[in-house]
Amino acid sequence: MPTADTILAAAKALNKTLDTLRFAEPVTHVYNPYDYAYPMHEQYVRRYGGSGGSTKRVVFLGMNPGPWGMAQTGAPFGEVAAVRDYLKLDAPIGKPKNEHPKRPVEGLACTRSEVSGHRLWGLFAERYSDPRKFFEGHFILNYCPLVFMEASGKNRTPDKLPAAEREPLEAACDKHLREVVEALSPEWVVGVGAFAEKQAKRVLGDMGCAFGRILHPSPASPLANKGWAAQAEQQLVEMGVWS
Repeated sequence: MPTADTILAAAKALNKTLDTLRFAEPVTHVYNPYDYAYPMHEQYVRRYGGSGGSTKRVVFLGMNPGPWGMAQTGAPFGEVAAVRDYLKLDAPIGKPKNEHPKRPVEGLACTRSEVSGHRLWGLFAERYSDPRKFFEGHFILNYCPLVFMEASGKNRTPDKLPAAEREPLEAACDKHLREVVEALSPEWVVGVGAFAEKQAKRVLGDMGCAFGRILHPSPASPLANKGWAAQAEQQLVEMGVWS
């Protein structure tokens, strides 16, 4: 089976499980871009995930989508301008089943910019002006595809869920992660932030790949606001991921 088909089959299987999960307050809204933005996600995977027996040297792993990134576009760290202008993706995007009035999904028409995605894709675009060159050796995915929001619109990360909700979610995400990484056979799995690195090591520790971490590009991190790109690039070079 072509690599892209394997990745998409894993996403569909994950979706079936996610549909059975329920989350209680303070979570009031849950978005699943693999559902309402699936055509864009499929385009991302088919164009950049590779076909045939394609493998990637490096897989970057994020935690879960942000409301102005992948929640809008269906692509990991999917800041709208990066998805439109760098990745050049354009596919129909629907609406989540229960949309938060403060977090509307507008797809590529969204005028908000997600800082994390802007920084991450900006670094890759600076090094690889043609995204196809980047994806010859790299791929990006999230550990969890769901966005969790409270009544106020505040984002709630998966690690803050109670154990009874977190454990079945992690079981499903673990299975998906293993299937995608098995298909891509990377030398490196690099966590974008500490949570993603921790999950990668826990889930993939027996698969023979090396693990690393770069500073998360979130503006909530004071360190990331002091020249994130230069710091992340230095980390990748020091690890031996980049030369």
